[in-house]
Amino acid sequence: MPAAVHTPPLPGLSRDEEVDTVINWGLGADSTAYLARMLTDPAAHGIDLERTVVLYMATGSEWPETRLLVEEFMLPLLREHRVRFVQLSRSGQLKAAGITVLDDSRHPQRLFTRGPWTLWDELESVGTVPQQAGTRKCSLRAKGEVGDRWLVPVMGGRPFRQIMGFNADEPGRCFGDAAASKIPGRTGVYPLRDWGWHRRQCEDYLLERFGVHWPKSYCTFCCFPVSMGSLPAHLERMRAHPDIAGEVLRLEYTAMSLNPNAKLYGKRSLLELLDADRPEDRACLEAFERELDMPWALYHVRRLFLLSETGKRRPVMRSTERIDLGRPQRLAQRLISVSERHGIDVERDPLYGRARAWLRPRRENWPMAEELLVTAPARVIDKQDDAFEREWHALLSGTPTPLPLN
Repeated sequence: MPAAVHTPPLPGLSRDEEVDTVINWGLGADSTAYLARMLTDPAAHGIDLERTVVLYMATGSEWPETRLLVEEFMLPLLREHRVRFVQLSRSGQLKAAGITVLDDSRHPQRLFTRGPWTLWDELESVGTVPQQAGTRKCSLRAKGEVGDRWLVPVMGGRPFRQIMGFNADEPGRCFGDAAASKIPGRTGVYPLRDWGWHRRQCEDYLLERFGVHWPKSYCTFCCFPVSMGSLPAHLERMRAHPDIAGEVLRLEYTAMSLNPNAKLYGKRSLLELLDADRPEDRACLEAFERELDMPWALYHVRRLFLLSETGKRRPVMRSTERIDLGRPQRLAQRLISVSERHGIDVERDPLYGRARAWLRPRRENWPMAEELLVTAPARVIDKQDDAFEREWHALLSGTPTPLPLN
């Protein structure tokens, strides 16, 4: 089926009276183990395949081995049992862009791992990395919201089951899913929890069934391997794919240029976890250097740390403006020259080329403002939060910006 962008109520997302069961498939060991076992005897698991849809939401950054395993072992199973497999993605950063149906077939031939918009596109364009604190907003945007936008018009408010691949180690996720569900007629079902299958049982089942170790499915730039306790395995995965490591290092380096606190793993960065004296790490770092061999930009970055009327901290506001474009050495020298004339110190990274001048350093207490000029790879777009200028001038009472550009 050719890709088509759908925004309700356009044709293609109409109510489907035949569907009463939806299986969310994240491609990882947990949901794959459920799907593979269920297909050995669907009726015994209460599944009518004619009324069932397997749903996959593409984030755009699956690991290569995940795609290869899916296409070698699982897609043939789906074709054999004529399982309807729907592959979706966001069509753009804004909700108004709708969603894209990448494929909708009972004979899927390939896994579509990306659509018109990806999480990587969004993070890179705004110069940031996924946030560890709070809810998994990136997953909600790229997966949860996308699936819901397909389900609402297709199900039309009718009762249906949505089977989630949370294992027995994740009762909190089961509870959270049930509590957060807002789709009319939906009932969340958690078979792995009911079977008492922990992650180890899922991995063992797939190893016995297919003869391979099925890895965890997550984005290449995910920040959660630290909290999941799998950072060593994650680093080995990076070392096995140095070109991917190089891309992720550039994403992190750009984010940390604009905000030194934007380390990929909270208090630690991917860059500091790699050792140039280790051959396998050196390949990743060499790939990183190749990634940096591109046009750079000189950015003017401002942030506001404001309080609400009740004294609570508001979300940080940011303004990013590209001032100049060129090679990193030339931009760094320009920043150094003008900063010296204005008596402003410049931080310089002699290894990878970044230069940064703090025009208004961050203080300890809110409310406050910070301002800097910095060089970084030219992938970040101009972006400013609504009402930023008004809030900026209100906080600083019209204090002029000491911008050393000449």
